[in-house]
Amino acid sequence: MLSLFSGLDTWLIVSLVLALTFVLAFEFINGFHDTANAVATVIYTKAMTPNLAVFSSGVFNFLGVLLGGVGVAYAIVHLLPVELLINVDTGQGLAMVFSLLAAAILWNLGTWYLGIPASSSHTLIGSILGVGLANALLTEITVAEGVNWQKAADIGLSLLLSPIAGFAVAGLLLIGLKLWKPQSTMHTSPEQRAEEKGKKHPPFWNRLVLVCSAMGVSFVHGSNDGQKGIGLIMLVLIGIVPAQFALDLNSTTYEIARTRDAATHLGEFYQRNADSLSEFLALGKNTRTELPKVYRCDPKQTEATLVALLKTLEGVRNYTEVPDATRIDMRRYLLCLDDAARKVGKLDLLDSREKSDLEKLRKDLTATTEYVPFWVVIAVALALGLGTMVGWKRVVLTVGEKIGRGGMTYAQGMSAQVTAAVAIGLANVFSLPVSTTHVLSSGVAGTMVANRSGLQAGTVRNILLAWALTLPISMTLAAGLYLLVNFIFIN
Repeated sequence: MLSLFSGLDTWLIVSLVLALTFVLAFEFINGFHDTANAVATVIYTKAMTPNLAVFSSGVFNFLGVLLGGVGVAYAIVHLLPVELLINVDTGQGLAMVFSLLAAAILWNLGTWYLGIPASSSHTLIGSILGVGLANALLTEITVAEGVNWQKAADIGLSLLLSPIAGFAVAGLLLIGLKLWKPQSTMHTSPEQRAEEKGKKHPPFWNRLVLVCSAMGVSFVHGSNDGQKGIGLIMLVLIGIVPAQFALDLNSTTYEIARTRDAATHLGEFYQRNADSLSEFLALGKNTRTELPKVYRCDPKQTEATLVALLKTLEGVRNYTEVPDATRIDMRRYLLCLDDAARKVGKLDLLDSREKSDLEKLRKDLTATTEYVPFWVVIAVALALGLGTMVGWKRVVLTVGEKIGRGGMTYAQGMSAQVTAAVAIGLANVFSLPVSTTHVLSSGVAGTMVANRSGLQAGTVRNILLAWALTLPISMTLAAGLYLLVNFIFIN
């Protein structure tokens, strides 16, 4: 990791340290802002003591980041327009990173201070969208191209549907438990159990499910939210030290050959489907094979980009042998080819088998650009895990006591936590960022309705207000900061 700073100018070192600090601060805040939701029910039901619950949750968050992969990380990154991603090593790229992180941190701290279970995922995605739109205003990119709207729609749908599903599934699960064992002590609250039987802790099996599900939520939260920080750090590293991080310098000769083969097979794929794709990709219509000096991602330059990529990859066995500037160009070619292939995959011109082949080619094509150094994973895991152990009380109080009018029963805690763990786990499988906060708090609300306890209108109103305002406010904050930084420092 220390090799990062070798050969860098002082101002670049300062920029790098500051940017990494911003990302890790965001993850630290995410720890005590979002992860409090993972331990709220287990603390409130007295299944675990607060200190043990928070410490254990921090450990499982750490493990979640460590073992979670990079699918969600790059789903977040690719919300940004590919034009901005291929030029992230410019001043505008750095302004982008600082603006979206500052906006996300400000909103997260504000909602945490008020004890409102707002979503860090929602905040970060809003900030990214705001930067993308602001960048479109400053460049020749249209608003339609300023954000990867297809990816934004997919993520937006997951953010919208996951709390609705959490509400419904948790409520139905509680109803099922009531029908299965209506007289069980799991339908009592900690206060009722203490009053009736003089016992502080829940029954053994209820306690086991509460503890296991809480740790499950912590683990999947780490693997989902931790990846967002990983994606941001990769943007920072590529923006400030692109020569070292544009491509995975540890790629083996086999992996480089696989990238080369994927580019070759991609060209063959397009020729095989030339009748359908010739208009969209301008196949055979560009007689020039050289790319223009001002390089932009354009599907109609696909043939020329393939030629340029294969030329730079010719004879390469190790990326460290490639000049710095060439590595940066190779990353641009790979990202643009992947972007064009993604757009081709959305067309109604190919059958399902061909689309499946194209998706496999995309994975091989980006295998050496969509990677994460191990120290990045460790740094994010530590920041998220340590953040979990700080400042959790405000949100725990809201989730445990202020959503429903009645006290939370053990069965309600189990239903909400199991639902959240499964929902977020499934989101990880499909590389979709979701909100732990929204899923769990809506799950608690669903159990309150199913239990006929009723909801506290003030708290529910605040949560819904935060849910509705997070996206526009974070977008506005990030866009405003990005425009301001560009006005003061760049233009």
